[in-house]
Amino acid sequence: MSLTADQVAQAVQGTVIGDGTTVLTGVAPAAKARRGDLTFAENAAFFQAAAQSEAAAILVSDDYPAANQVLIRVKCTRIAMARLLPLFVPEEQFEPRIHPQATVHATAQVDPSAHVGPWCVVGPESKIGARTVLMGGNHLGRGATLGQSVRLYPNVVIYAGCEIGDRVTIHASTVIGSDGYGYVFDEGRHRKVPQVGNVVIQADVEIGSNASIDRAALGSTVIGQGTKIDNLVHVAHNVEMGRHCLVMGQVGFAGSTRLGDYCVVASQSGIAGHLTLGHQATVGAKSGVMRDVPDKGTVLGIPAQPDKQTKRQWVSLQQLPELVRRVRELEKKITSTAT
Repeated sequence: MSLTADQVAQAVQGTVIGDGTTVLTGVAPAAKARRGDLTFAENAAFFQAAAQSEAAAILVSDDYPAANQVLIRVKCTRIAMARLLPLFVPEEQFEPRIHPQATVHATAQVDPSAHVGPWCVVGPESKIGARTVLMGGNHLGRGATLGQSVRLYPNVVIYAGCEIGDRVTIHASTVIGSDGYGYVFDEGRHRKVPQVGNVVIQADVEIGSNASIDRAALGSTVIGQGTKIDNLVHVAHNVEMGRHCLVMGQVGFAGSTRLGDYCVVASQSGIAGHLTLGHQATVGAKSGVMRDVPDKGTVLGIPAQPDKQTKRQWVSLQQLPELVRRVRELEKKITSTAT
């Protein structure tokens, strides 16, 4: 898609410095920019590289000197790029249809504007909303509900009774609603506790590939509006996440954990069960959270502790070899003095 510099500036509430009629045909980093491309500069080093590139225009947020290219000044280049990329590279569109190789139960309700791709199975009493896309190989269990403009990438599985809100995107091979891990020890064996709840995913959530969100034992596992979950994340039964949380790759949540709004959980962290992470709580990477985290609290380490405390401990550990050396020297002096 082609846009003029003026059109780009209007889309991101920016200001053009130079020829606003310059036609822009794509977006690229400075090192790969070609004629007609729009590039961006987050700092002075990036701007220098962009100014030396073939790009036709540079998106900037600071008052950089004039370059050979058109400048489009915005408040934040990252936000502007996030808004512009869909204009230059629109999301793939799917025609309304049910593929001949899809299986749709007679009692299922599929909106006429939806797309059901090959090898999909749409179970009894399930519902698919307007403009929703099942790309292929998807399975919807009995009574599963998909809202409007949902997008399921290949091989996503939605178990029975789960509810997916509007504008949710779920990437390939993720499973929503598999049984929670619930067993009791009974007469010498582990007896399964039936998991009879469901999963509720609210609007505007995005979930990465190969994630697994377990159904509740009773009630619902809930993913709050606007939350973004990375690849390879496991969410156990009865977890409730608030709105607009960020969960990064390889994180695991044990059962019945509660997250407030705007929590951030960094990669490879583990959260024990029945805990509460307050609003705007942050968990650093590779942390093992064993206690509640208060509102706006930040924790690090295994076991996770307040970040300042953990950092002091890390600094102290780095000083241990020198401390050991000094203690040995003191012991030698004491021994020699005593003899």
